[in-house]
Amino acid sequence: MPDWLNAVILGLVEGLTEFIPVSSTGHLLITKEMLGLSDPRWDTLIVLIQLGAILAVVALYFQRLWKVLMGLFSPDPSARRFALSVLIAFLPSAVVGLLLHDFIKTVLFDVRVVFVTLILGGIALLIIERRAPAPREDDAMRFSFRTAGLIGLFQCLSIIPGMSRSGATIVGGLLAGADKRSAAEFSFFLAIPTMVGAFALDFWESREMLSADFMGTIAIAFVVSFLSGLFVVRTMLDFVSKHGFAPFAWWRIGVGVLGLTAIGVGWL
Repeated sequence: MPDWLNAVILGLVEGLTEFIPVSSTGHLLITKEMLGLSDPRWDTLIVLIQLGAILAVVALYFQRLWKVLMGLFSPDPSARRFALSVLIAFLPSAVVGLLLHDFIKTVLFDVRVVFVTLILGGIALLIIERRAPAPREDDAMRFSFRTAGLIGLFQCLSIIPGMSRSGATIVGGLLAGADKRSAAEFSFFLAIPTMVGAFALDFWESREMLSADFMGTIAIAFVVSFLSGLFVVRTMLDFVSKHGFAPFAWWRIGVGVLGLTAIGVGWL
């Protein structure tokens, strides 16, 4: 299969899974394995194209984010408070990611790990959605620092491929007392600094292996992830408000079970 087609497939997988609690990295690793992409540059592509999906959030929330940016220099403290809450949520995973980056890339990037964590995360999502405390917060731009901090601690779980960054942060939000819609929306906002940081770190560490010809392949996947990410961000909040997170949990469990079965019979 030509590289450009592999890039399109990976870009679609990234954009369609980045903002739902099913683990985009896990699905990308599974897809890479199924496509037989053994070149380590594809692992780097998997990280780099996540920024394409994140730019979809920036595009769709541009007016609100610009208002926050301008508000940082105004007498109104609400913008600074929101920015600080995102920073509080971002810092724990930033520290853990920096400390464990090499371990994550060399040990945890394994489909067996992904299938197991997909199942465990799906079960946890089903249980927590049913037993989470009654919502006390419904505005993602006004979360308390306590809620932001708990979400940040849960995001640290997402360093394990298959756990899902959005899934971990949404679960943290639910347990902290956020409603489903605002928990998902805060996860969108938190994705921006998290994925920009991951992009910058991986790009710098992989700069020597990224040849000019492969940069074109990355660009294709990047654009596709952006366009498919736009679709998901536009539709997810309404879907979650109506159906909750159970469909995603059952999807995780199903993919995990099928994957472990495929490994057991030698298909993977």
